[in-house]
Amino acid sequence: MVTIEFERETKKLIDSLKAVCANFGLGNDGNEFKIITQVFLYKFLNDKFAYEIKKIDENIKNAPSWEEYYTNLSQEQRNKILRRIGAKAAKLKPEYFITHLFNIQDSPDFAQTFDDTLHQISIENNDIFSVKTEGGAKIELFDTLSKYIIDDKDAFFKAIINKLVLFSFENIFNQKYDFYATIFEYLIKDYNSDSGGKYAEYYTPHAVAKIMAAILVKENEEIKNVTCYDPSAGSGTLLMNIAHAIGEDRCSIYSQDISQKSSSLLRLNLILNNLVHSISNVIKGNTLLSPYHKEGEALQKFDYIVSNPPFKTDFSDYRDDLDSKENHDRFFAGIPKVPAKKKESMSIYSMFLQHIIYSLKKGGKAAVVVPTGFITAQSGIDRKIREHLIEKKMLGGVVSMPSNIFATTGTNVSIIFIDDTNKENVVLIDASNLGKIVKEGKNQKTVLSETEEELIINTFNNKNIEDDLSVVVSYEDIKAKNYSFSAGQYFDIKIEYVDITKDEFDAKMKSFSDSLNAMFGESKFLENEIKKQLLGLVYE
Repeated sequence: MVTIEFERETKKLIDSLKAVCANFGLGNDGNEFKIITQVFLYKFLNDKFAYEIKKIDENIKNAPSWEEYYTNLSQEQRNKILRRIGAKAAKLKPEYFITHLFNIQDSPDFAQTFDDTLHQISIENNDIFSVKTEGGAKIELFDTLSKYIIDDKDAFFKAIINKLVLFSFENIFNQKYDFYATIFEYLIKDYNSDSGGKYAEYYTPHAVAKIMAAILVKENEEIKNVTCYDPSAGSGTLLMNIAHAIGEDRCSIYSQDISQKSSSLLRLNLILNNLVHSISNVIKGNTLLSPYHKEGEALQKFDYIVSNPPFKTDFSDYRDDLDSKENHDRFFAGIPKVPAKKKESMSIYSMFLQHIIYSLKKGGKAAVVVPTGFITAQSGIDRKIREHLIEKKMLGGVVSMPSNIFATTGTNVSIIFIDDTNKENVVLIDASNLGKIVKEGKNQKTVLSETEEELIINTFNNKNIEDDLSVVVSYEDIKAKNYSFSAGQYFDIKIEYVDITKDEFDAKMKSFSDSLNAMFGESKFLENEIKKQLLGLVYE
């Protein structure tokens, strides 16, 4: 109940910050996104700092005002505390505290003071919290926010600081971090479109992320010191879920995404989810053209890979650059040709899927969202990829999801589970008939119940055979079915026999005969009417 109440209060904080933006003419403005997410992060870092220093020093914890007590410590005492915090929280000086800004909010040029505070926090925590580009440049933690406000800058930031000072995250930091998935989605729900980048999905539906993580990492499975990678990470929902399943302190996160906006959101997600140690592995860049993570000259291999890559995108401007000798093994099934029309329909997901297969460690596992058409395509690159997975015996299984599981696209999707340890039978699940359709804004979305999510997870993990839901097949079975990954093509055809009397049979046959005669009569009438109209046109 505490978590539910806190979640409600956190959403109220987010709503109140958005209300401030609306009151100053920034509602639904593209710049509102930067302000809301960065102000939220500033508040979170303040409270995380307070939480960590109170764990270190009981006197700070028990002081009537922890800010005042900490401020009055000597610089040497404060330095000792900062060294003990390490990378668990941003290192803050007393003049960076929210209470300090609250106390000086009536001073001249308060907006400039607010900006300067965030800028200094960025500079002094650059080594831990900066996201890198593929070229090595660092994207700082905070931007200059006052540039987005035209008038009444001081009044705007006074209104913001008065919202922040009334709320605290401290009581929730000892909870399991799964709580933040809901908060993160709520925080960015109004900004889930990528106007600037080419292909970013900011978050994947919770059901999809949960199913992927629970199948890749079995319950109570002991895993240590593993690497988790997403080559098209977006805001990192999939990475957060698998990190929670493994344990935040037992894995390192690696990612790359072409969108700076996505990379900044992923950084925020890592901070919220106690994965600060992996921020240095977050790269803003083009994974296909310039994959960043390497071991020497070779591309790095990973224990776990999760991805919801873009499906269709025009990548014709660098398509030929990918078609090189050094990429031959990575893109083993080929590179889509540039169509004469509709370049935006190029199947970029097939490139990401090949990159993922190539980037998987021996014995590694991956889960990838693909359009359902991939699982049955009978020619081209898709077919070659499926053949590769079967011939190498590295398919764990496939789950075909209900339509509209993503509210923003009507494309049917399936999850491909790649498992280099699975040399036996493969699980194929058709979950397309599960779920309940709900309205989300202007779109319809299919939502799985918790029971349905568990049904999919347990069926897959236990390799259960369920009527009209799942089959367990061998690699040879899949070869015999032209490498189809569609569960429906393996279901047994069932004929139900019903005992009826001769009179009931005769009555049914008469009903069918009467219906056919009526349809034939209607067809004849329509045929005569069409002939009359055609003759009339001729004589006109």
